[in-house]
Amino acid sequence: MAAFLYRMGRLAFRRRWTVALVWAAVLAAVGLAGMTAPEAEEEPFSMPGIESQEAFDLMEERFPGAAADGATARVVFVSPNGEKVTATENKEAVEAAIAELGDGTQVASTVDPYESGAVSEDGSTAYTTVTYKVDAAGLTDASRSHLEESLEHARDSGLTVEAGGDAMEDMGGPSGTAEAIGVSVAAVVLLITFGSLAAAGLPLLTALIGVGISLFAITALAGPLGLADTTSTVAIMLGLAVGIDYALFIVSRYREERAKGRTAQEAVALATGTAGSAVVFAGLTVVIALAGLSVVGIPMLTEMGLGAAGAVVVGVLIALTLVPAFLGFWPNAILTRKDRKARRAGGTPRETRKVNGGTRWASFVLRRPLPVLLAAVAGLGALALPMTDLQLGMPGDEAKSTETTQRRAYDALAEGFGPGFNGPLTVVVDAKDADDPKAAAETVSERIGGTEGVVSVSPAQFNESGDTAVFSVVPTTAPTGQETKDLVNTIRGDRPGIESEAGATFEVTGTTAMNIDVSEKVQSALVPYLLVVVGLAVILLLVVFRSILIPLKAAAGFLLSVLASLGAVVVVFQQGHGADLLGVETTGPIMSLMPIFLVGIVFGLAMDYEVFLVSRMREAYVHGEQPAQAVTSGFRHSARVVVAAALIMIAVFSGFIGDSDAMIKMIGFGLASAVLLDAFVVRMAIVPAVLALLGERAWWLPKWLDRILPRVDVEGEALTRPADPEAEPAEKNLART
Repeated sequence: MAAFLYRMGRLAFRRRWTVALVWAAVLAAVGLAGMTAPEAEEEPFSMPGIESQEAFDLMEERFPGAAADGATARVVFVSPNGEKVTATENKEAVEAAIAELGDGTQVASTVDPYESGAVSEDGSTAYTTVTYKVDAAGLTDASRSHLEESLEHARDSGLTVEAGGDAMEDMGGPSGTAEAIGVSVAAVVLLITFGSLAAAGLPLLTALIGVGISLFAITALAGPLGLADTTSTVAIMLGLAVGIDYALFIVSRYREERAKGRTAQEAVALATGTAGSAVVFAGLTVVIALAGLSVVGIPMLTEMGLGAAGAVVVGVLIALTLVPAFLGFWPNAILTRKDRKARRAGGTPRETRKVNGGTRWASFVLRRPLPVLLAAVAGLGALALPMTDLQLGMPGDEAKSTETTQRRAYDALAEGFGPGFNGPLTVVVDAKDADDPKAAAETVSERIGGTEGVVSVSPAQFNESGDTAVFSVVPTTAPTGQETKDLVNTIRGDRPGIESEAGATFEVTGTTAMNIDVSEKVQSALVPYLLVVVGLAVILLLVVFRSILIPLKAAAGFLLSVLASLGAVVVVFQQGHGADLLGVETTGPIMSLMPIFLVGIVFGLAMDYEVFLVSRMREAYVHGEQPAQAVTSGFRHSARVVVAAALIMIAVFSGFIGDSDAMIKMIGFGLASAVLLDAFVVRMAIVPAVLALLGERAWWLPKWLDRILPRVDVEGEALTRPADPEAEPAEKNLART
């Protein structure tokens, strides 16, 4: 591996113009394909293998056109000062507002609350549903403006008027603010780390090129493959992350080799052969973690994982080819000011084994490995404890800020009609084989209506064939409450008896049931996913480090950090401790996809840090250093790089905490805390402490396994030879430029 990458780096250095032009051509080609590709149609959320999805599919089959994707806005009217919305003046204001709402060019229909019975028992609240001819993404700015203006005109009458529904969602694309913050912070961190504008700018430049290629490729494929917008969002986030990390690692090693007096070409080749090997295996662990999301069986997660994995592959290829080529264009500009000054004076800088922050920290841990290990594990364990109280769900309008009209509409409906009104269940009765379909549907409706925890059941609506009925069930409790989940399980548990009595089958669906089913599916898939991803990564690290204990230690450390970060998410977003500091106004269940999403992304980044840090220790150990000395060497060369990479990632993810959407806040906080804990507690404290306690045993590998495992030479043993004499003339020529 190291010898092959050594030759690749040297070739990229010598043929730098060819390499640069090839990548420019690739960027231009995918850019043209992406810009000319037809706009992708938005695919509906799908979750195969769960009852609520099967019921929804049955509705689409038996009620063609009824389950259309038209956007809706539920407008709520609340009378002022204890008045009733049925009072003459208020009723006229409501009807005028409904008439104005119905005048929109894209509006399909509106419902009169006084005719449909959409008035609360105390007469304080009424609501209407505005249905549009197009989905939320197809609403024009004029339609959205008309909706907002109609609401304002209704408020002028003295009524409190709020609106929810997907027509009220902001359909604008991502602003790019978080990415801009991440790039800005990355530039500052890289400048501090390298002390050179060129050295700081090169990783950013190559990372942006990789992100551009990945983004255009996903855009071009979005139409044919039906990819969602989230696919490109995650690809950009991770492509930027690993692109900077991998280029940072190779540039750092290049400067180190130049400080030893090597020529530019030889330094590039050695950096690609050694640091490049670590980049390859770090990238493989990320790809395994992301591609492994397909194990869960959720199409959206599969698309996100594969799209991001493709971006990581592009980042690895650019780090191994374009970074060496750019180093060929600016071989001395990347160096430190001291080294550039020495070269201008005709001297050759010598490698110095100076004591830096990394060596001082490593020495501290090596002197006190057991206390450091116990403190780190105890701290992570304490943070992970709230995980035992984890409740999964899909927060809706109730999780939005009270400053939004969607949240105020949610609260008004809950107060006027009961908390369960915002999350009704939908029951689909398949009476195709029943002797009397209407009697069968009525039996199912009566039995479910008599279940404890049900407020009301709507009249059944039949399809044209008369063999399928649909009705709504309003629970007494909120959509995200545990009692509502218990009610769904009770209804399904009573199914055999109800179906036997009715002579027809039924299924429960709706947004609330869908969220419950998704949460259960994700929870059941989490352990298999961990086994697959962690198992493959352990095997890969076994090949890289040729050790039994180090891969196991890496996996255990990752599990500690991810559990601790999930515990921190529970503490803030579910239990509410410190929520005000992050602008979280309402606590509730954790987003269903959060745990598996967090595991997939953080596992890849955590293994990046593991490979970067421990590969230098392994290299020092293989080249003759004692175990403790090898740990210190690894920290001297890699600690600064790992810290810089972690700070960049934390900044990128923290940018999402300022978002107004509670779910985006949750994702940003979870990822930022996970990287913080993994990089600074696990990799910087637990790793050296464990290696210090294990000593020689850390690198033990049974002889029979040593014979079986392939040798990939990540440490660059094949490269410990004098510099290539052919590189000398090239270096002299470059030094003059």
